[in-house]
Amino acid sequence: MTQNRPSRSKHSVALLLAASLIGLPGAAHADEREDLERLRATVLNLLDTLVKSGVLPRDKVDRMMRDSEAMASARLAQMAPAPAAAGVAGAAAGTAVAETGADGKKIVRVPYVPESVKNQIRDQVKSEVMAEVKSERENGNGSGIQSAARIQFEGDVRLRGEATRLDPDNTKPSAFAAATGLTRAPDFLALGGSGKDLYLANTNQDTERARVRARLAVTAEPAPGIKATVGIATGGTTGPTTSNQTLGQGAAGAPDFFNKYSVVLDRASIAYQPANWFGVSGGRMRNPFQVSSDLVWADDLNFDGVAMTLRPRFSDRVDGFVTAGWFPLSPSVPKQSSSRSLVGVQAGGDWQFGTRDNHVRLNAGLYAYHGIEGVAETADSFRNLPDYVTRSEYGSGFRQRGNTLFRLNAPLSVDSATNWGLASRFRELDVTASVDVAQFDPLRVVASAEVVKNLAFDRAEMSARAGTPITDGKSMGYTGKLLVGQPQIVKPGQWNAYVAYRYLGSDAVLDAFTSSDFGLGGTNSKGTILGGSYGLAKNTWMSARWMASDLIESSIPATTVPQPKSKFSVDLIQVDLNTRF
Repeated sequence: MTQNRPSRSKHSVALLLAASLIGLPGAAHADEREDLERLRATVLNLLDTLVKSGVLPRDKVDRMMRDSEAMASARLAQMAPAPAAAGVAGAAAGTAVAETGADGKKIVRVPYVPESVKNQIRDQVKSEVMAEVKSERENGNGSGIQSAARIQFEGDVRLRGEATRLDPDNTKPSAFAAATGLTRAPDFLALGGSGKDLYLANTNQDTERARVRARLAVTAEPAPGIKATVGIATGGTTGPTTSNQTLGQGAAGAPDFFNKYSVVLDRASIAYQPANWFGVSGGRMRNPFQVSSDLVWADDLNFDGVAMTLRPRFSDRVDGFVTAGWFPLSPSVPKQSSSRSLVGVQAGGDWQFGTRDNHVRLNAGLYAYHGIEGVAETADSFRNLPDYVTRSEYGSGFRQRGNTLFRLNAPLSVDSATNWGLASRFRELDVTASVDVAQFDPLRVVASAEVVKNLAFDRAEMSARAGTPITDGKSMGYTGKLLVGQPQIVKPGQWNAYVAYRYLGSDAVLDAFTSSDFGLGGTNSKGTILGGSYGLAKNTWMSARWMASDLIESSIPATTVPQPKSKFSVDLIQVDLNTRF
């Protein structure tokens, strides 16, 4: 008996949908059409409630609605021409009756459906579905409708072709060394650095490569309001900002000759949402901040830590949110390393205006890093604590390029490798605003702008920390973007095109977490972005973008002693085939 419940429930819902969704304009009287529309609204509200409560997934409801319409069409096609007999059967089932008029045209008559019949069908569907849900939640048998709603899969695959066009006049990697012990491009200094992608050490020669990114996640709901998510992705552990895998390339840039790629744990989190307006999550999760761009946070970046979000609703047109979180960056190990962490808070609002789905959004975030700045090693500390340098090193495993760095090694150190530390502290204030105009729907126009400033940037403090005067560096970044079309491509034929300008000063944000594409990653770059997308099929689309960037300041920080200037200009062209499920 229990095993048949889902099919009976689905069948009953389909019948009710057939009764409500087949309401076709024709010879039906006004009161009959009004009655039919009332029944349709009742069914749709019931299904919407079931979806929001997690009883039915949205894709299952969509399939049921299509099935019901097909069932209704099949019934009309099989109707006997006798209006009287068909009318009685139609009235009993609540379906429309088709017949041919005197002029040969097809008309549709919608018989009166008694209120008692409608109530009986609605109550039967509701009771059967809710009984199934209650049974599964109590017994945990994992079958039927609720089982499908309790475990969900999501994922995406992206194939990318990428061409890098470098200016022949760019500074050679060997020329990036600075006698002052300062740099903004440590990986150029080390010709790639330890564990870094060797592709990034090049400054003059054009290159092409093909890449793939695959991500898969499963979310389970063991109890109402609680969700556990586990996700895997391609890529390695040499950097946090990308899950791309270069085709034909193995570890440390070596050829792989069809060898298998590594897959890493990309997400592992538990979320608790007791109400629509409040939720908390912990573990390794997607970026918890509601509004972000790759000016501050790279698209592929996931977070480790805990976060809480409040979502107040001020009116039918105004929504708000506040998100706060704590995210550890490294643990504290006595005589080896001190803890480093990020504390962030973001708040914003969304105002819907006009008769269409137009929106104005304004958001502000403050992200404060603790213990991230470098600490120079002294002769005494070197003798007493050989591992002291690891307390403040800004390692090659996660840094990109652009932040102002100084040499940490003690004067008596015999280390052949230079250890680099951040000259500046980081407390980033980020403000974003956007206007989404849907007045010309399906054509939409979205204008957005973002400004970020490092409130902890202080040249005097940086100079004292580095032991060398630092006279340049920028603490501000901004971007502006104009998009025309559909912001998100989900259907064939949908498209968008956009143009953007980006400026990101050397120490405006921590370069480890910003985009790994623009300027080949990191800060201290400015330039233009052109791009667009086109839908090929459902949830499948092509996209392309061109990014032209230049250095803002030299990769060798300026001091009171004149330093050689450096140049790095790059055009990056990316063409992607994307699909998600």
